[in-house]
Amino acid sequence: MNAQRWHGHAASVAVVGCTALALTVTGTTAQAQSPRDLARQTLPAGDGWASHGTGTTGGAAADADHVYTVTTWAEFKAALAAGGSAPKIIKVKGVIDAVADGCEAFAVPGYDFDAYLATYAPETWGLDTDLSAEPADSPEGLRRASAANQDKAIKANIPANTTIVGVGRNAGFKGASLQIKAVDNVIVRNLTFESPVDCFPQWDPTDGSNGNWNSEYDTAVVYGSTHVWLDHNTFTDGSHPDSAAPTYFGMLYQQHDGELDVVRGSNYVTASWNVFTEHDKTILIGNSDSESTAVGDRGKLKVTFHHNLFSNLVERAPRVRFGQVDVYNNHFVADDSYAYSFGIGKESQLVAQHNAFTLPKGISAAKVLKKWSEAPLTADGNHVNGRAVDLIAVHNAEIPAETLQSGAGWTPTLRTKVDPAKAVPGIVGARAGAGKIC
Repeated sequence: MNAQRWHGHAASVAVVGCTALALTVTGTTAQAQSPRDLARQTLPAGDGWASHGTGTTGGAAADADHVYTVTTWAEFKAALAAGGSAPKIIKVKGVIDAVADGCEAFAVPGYDFDAYLATYAPETWGLDTDLSAEPADSPEGLRRASAANQDKAIKANIPANTTIVGVGRNAGFKGASLQIKAVDNVIVRNLTFESPVDCFPQWDPTDGSNGNWNSEYDTAVVYGSTHVWLDHNTFTDGSHPDSAAPTYFGMLYQQHDGELDVVRGSNYVTASWNVFTEHDKTILIGNSDSESTAVGDRGKLKVTFHHNLFSNLVERAPRVRFGQVDVYNNHFVADDSYAYSFGIGKESQLVAQHNAFTLPKGISAAKVLKKWSEAPLTADGNHVNGRAVDLIAVHNAEIPAETLQSGAGWTPTLRTKVDPAKAVPGIVGARAGAGKIC
């Protein structure tokens, strides 16, 4: 592993805007750093929920021994494991492929997909019994063992007090799943993520009336963690879009899960200036309606989304349960596969303001909101195709069976500059995503 050396112990103050200078402190002397030194930048004060309380500094205070430049998956995982929770900076150079040897590398001896299809075809197996009781030597058992190999290989556990940053304009990961679990203070910036492909999706005959294929592996999951900032990243299905996936048993062979999930009592997350594109089930805030989960989620799941581009997505941008989620100054660009953007789930308190929506002809603004549970929201100042639209009013007028109530019950205060909705498409288009950080 290559280490890029830094001299002295550095602590960073927030960078506000593109022209501000970060400061490092060595002893008692403050020294100006170039604003291009992304690795030492921290979340600006007041910039969304991740700035609450202690704020989010990631690994900005890392000493010389805890700064790494990595070019392979093995180097990346070794850097994550080094030094425990001491502040660290990991610089990613180039595109790192977590599945460089292909899906075949994970398959256990005896696994055969054709045998799996023959065994569990609905005309043979039926649709009344799931596969959970299948033994280890069955096609499903061999699938489970193969899936366990992939799970171990492609998940990367991110420790507390870490900054992961792409070097230049073309850094990122293919097929990786970042696990930000039970930690505090993480920054992820300037990276392109091609969604992990589940090599071994499971057929569930009992899922719906026709059965369904279910897949694992979110691109990034924030699980029981606090103070996380995701900024200027691009999340995409890339070379493996759902549109190219085959069908088996009459159902799409789904090999993707979410692009970003924030679950299990996570709190204080800001996602800014990212691109989320070419995906189905994009972002989930709160993963279950169950009361056992709700105990840990109520009063948490506070997340801010601002100046992100949500492009050619089907749904969940985001779908929300329980959390106070602030969504402002984002641009949503839909295609004909569009289902909805905001999912209104159990006890959610969504505030959606000053966003812009570009919808194709024939898709109504009523589809922007989707009601899953009774939960009031605030939605004002939004534009659809360049015109101001009351999203709640148009939804209720066209879908009266899913009437939504106005008034989320809280007012966001952790915002920096709020741009007018009419300016959002140009601003976000010019600056959101990996490689566009200033």
